[in-house]
Amino acid sequence: MGQKSAVVIYSGGMDSFTVLNRAIADGLTVHALSFHYGQRHSKELDYAANVCEKLGISHKVVDIRAINTLLAGSALTSDIDVPDAEYAEGNMKATVVPNRNMILLSLAIGYAVSIDADEVYYGAHSGDHDIYPDCRPVFVEAMNQVSQLANYKPIPVVSPYLYQSKIDILRDGLSLGLDYSQTWTCYNGREKACGKCSACRERLQAFAALGLTDPLPYENA
Repeated sequence: MGQKSAVVIYSGGMDSFTVLNRAIADGLTVHALSFHYGQRHSKELDYAANVCEKLGISHKVVDIRAINTLLAGSALTSDIDVPDAEYAEGNMKATVVPNRNMILLSLAIGYAVSIDADEVYYGAHSGDHDIYPDCRPVFVEAMNQVSQLANYKPIPVVSPYLYQSKIDILRDGLSLGLDYSQTWTCYNGREKACGKCSACRERLQAFAALGLTDPLPYENA
């Protein structure tokens, strides 16, 4: 029996970077899959490409920006200000892209079937549960069930950090020796991370909780 392989949904952010490297560390042959869906922080895709080139792994970037004619209303894709606030439901509903993860997972599952991969890896974690319905265990578990029914080859959806926090993800990544300067988290795609949006705040809080300094450059730092 040959080595198992996985399609990893890889945004270029901190969480998916850790998932990608966790899959590699667990002995899987990895096929990274990134999506350009019109996100204002598309800078993350450059980070993703750089990491995959350094690791020498397969990386496909799919342009699905046309779907934004259907999925308007998110601060990540439309002309709406990104909230400069804590990571809480009232602040972060503006960053929800309608049905995003169901769409991305469906495409990743189809890709996995087409290249005969065994699994799809996806970086949902417990810190997203309150805000994003498509990161909650009930959704991920349902997608896992559907994925194994939708094609002749069952494709499990694996979320290794589904019940863990951002701090847990960072801790595991550091145990793998990962360099988080190779990731982009900020919802604003400027030259440096803003340090104010909820994504930056959550990231900085994770580093602070472990007594560490984030290696990514920040504005006004």
